[in-house]
Amino acid sequence: MITIENGPEALGLPGESELARLANALWNEGTAGLASAPAPGAAVSPVTDHPVASVPEAASTPVAVFPAVSASEIPYQPSIPHIGNPLHLQPTPEQSDERNTIRVAVRDGRTDAGQDSLYALSDRVNGTHTRRDDGITVGSKTLAQIREDFPILKEQVGGFPLVWLDNGATTQKPQCVIERLTQFYTHENSNVHRGAHELAARSTDAYENARQIAADFIGAPDKDDVVFVRGTTEGINLVANAYVKPLLTPGDEIILSILEHHANIVPWQLIAAETGAVLRVIPCDESGQLIIPEYERLFTPRTKFVSVTQVSNVLGTVTPVEELVTIAHRHGVPILIDGAQSVAHMPVDVSALDADFFVFSGHKIFAPTGIGAVYGKKALLDAARPYHGGGNMIKDVTFERTIYNPAPNKFEAGTGSIADAVGLGEALSYLSSIGMPAVHQWEQELVQYGMKELATVPGLHLIGTAPGKASALSFKLDGYEDNAVGEYLNRYGIAVRTGHHCAQPVLRRFGLESVVRPTLAVYNSPEDIDALVKALRGLA
Repeated sequence: MITIENGPEALGLPGESELARLANALWNEGTAGLASAPAPGAAVSPVTDHPVASVPEAASTPVAVFPAVSASEIPYQPSIPHIGNPLHLQPTPEQSDERNTIRVAVRDGRTDAGQDSLYALSDRVNGTHTRRDDGITVGSKTLAQIREDFPILKEQVGGFPLVWLDNGATTQKPQCVIERLTQFYTHENSNVHRGAHELAARSTDAYENARQIAADFIGAPDKDDVVFVRGTTEGINLVANAYVKPLLTPGDEIILSILEHHANIVPWQLIAAETGAVLRVIPCDESGQLIIPEYERLFTPRTKFVSVTQVSNVLGTVTPVEELVTIAHRHGVPILIDGAQSVAHMPVDVSALDADFFVFSGHKIFAPTGIGAVYGKKALLDAARPYHGGGNMIKDVTFERTIYNPAPNKFEAGTGSIADAVGLGEALSYLSSIGMPAVHQWEQELVQYGMKELATVPGLHLIGTAPGKASALSFKLDGYEDNAVGEYLNRYGIAVRTGHHCAQPVLRRFGLESVVRPTLAVYNSPEDIDALVKALRGLA
């Protein structure tokens, strides 16, 4: 049975979105056999032609309505070819007819799943449905193809298919990245640079090619503007110690935002303690957006540096980095952008942004752990002193003095994570083949859908409702400790993260010490959100 009440327009989804097309398809098929149209406002089953029993209203939390993302140069092509029952549910002998019910009940502009989600958790276990992924196109691939590229998504946890909603902590790896690492260790493994043999040449070529891929991916003007590091944390520490610290005198000021991850707070506290500098903080409003007039007022003649995130790892707020950069430069102050939570979810062009520094981690963009990158403008990298000393970063050494190599080698002392850098290049190439504008468009639809569906769970409160937010769907659930919610979801194979997420200042801004944080990535689907909501409704 397929039952839709009040028409798909009540969903409030963007007209051209994948989910709106699905709702319209279901509505059109279900109403095709009606002898006459229902009276305005009447809820009639398109199958029985009888009034539909009222559904009790569930408590909901107001959420932001997001504008549709504009079309991009890389086509995003949503299409659902399987009109009708797109899940193709077939009841097993143990299941009643109710188990073959898809109900999308719409009341007051929201979806009410009642006792049914778009599919049942037990259907996932019994394998009695076909996913909708084949009908969803993201750039150059269908969602089904993207999911097939990630072998770990076939894992089961406690008998349930894995639903990976912990992408803010780390992303899973596509098969091409896994195979690239194998290829490196099988055919190319050697230390880079200076080797006079074939494998050293192969390894060096692969390593430097990955640097070029990373530069192209973020719009850096030259590959030598990209320094490989272990991740965002090391990248921020590098900039803080190599470039900013030598500039500081007692009383100088560094501007951060309330949204920052601890990795973009603690390094600045350390150098402030050593130099006598002072940290100034940009506040945010109740939705989690930075208050730009307050940011402007923080600048003084003593301001020496700004370091801000592009996307909050706990609220999902997308900060107006173009405006933040423009204001900083108007005051003659350089700025670092923390792209750890943005680079996998939206196109980034550091040249267009005019960012002075940009940092990101590989493991949050489908690459191995232990690798990341720092982009810096050439003049600033040249002016910065080495952060670590050792081999590879030197041109000549005596006991009296050392002459350093130019950037990026100046900052890459010792043997780096060579294979992981190569894996990073492969991951970025994989995303480029899909198209980052299309990735962004699809994830925006998922975020909108997720917020609408989560708002139907009684007692659930969404944390962070800034328009256009990315990835994070953090929430609190009345009556339950966050860790208990996470453990409960794990019983159904649903992986989320709980705790303070290394963002205690911003959580305390909202009177919280922790939240439950599902986070999305390109391989997530509406069914992943349905599973989450179904489980939470069972708990609530």
